[in-house]
Amino acid sequence: MNRVKSLFLANSLITVKNKDLTPVINSETIQIDYDPEKITYPQLLQIFWDNHNCKLKSFSRQYMSIVFYHNLKQRDAAIQSMQEQEKKLDTKLVTEILPLTQFYRAEDYHQKFRLQQNEEISGELKKIYPNFQDFVDSTAVARINGFIGGHGTSEQLKKEISTYGLTEASEKYLLNLVYPSIQGQ
Repeated sequence: MNRVKSLFLANSLITVKNKDLTPVINSETIQIDYDPEKITYPQLLQIFWDNHNCKLKSFSRQYMSIVFYHNLKQRDAAIQSMQEQEKKLDTKLVTEILPLTQFYRAEDYHQKFRLQQNEEISGELKKIYPNFQDFVDSTAVARINGFIGGHGTSEQLKKEISTYGLTEASEKYLLNLVYPSIQGQ
């Protein structure tokens, strides 16, 4: 996802409300700020379809498969891409497509959750990003959180780890934490 300008949130909550302002949905989701000159909305939708199971109905609304749109053009693109996925997979998808009404950032303890569980790496990154919002908004922090969460390959991590601003000792620690079998390669 190097083409995305910045990935703002990992594990944020979104609440969609009725006209009387009662909550309807409180779901974990992400909001992506992207540069349409570098990646298009349909390309982002394809990344969405390729990276989660859109056929499996969630056990709760908190983890539902959902795409929020900002305008009619995005809605139409989301519907079209979902129809294409259904045809490709020859099955009905459970993903909902809804208008975005209000986006709320999750509490701090939800942000970069996997990374914050590791004080060794998060402590070093918090020295680089002493303002917590800068920490949350950092692409490097998002990437490291993803690797710690089991996403990405050892080749990807080895290729980009030197760009994160970590000390050599922390780079080795992260490599060993995420991919213990590649240490020493």
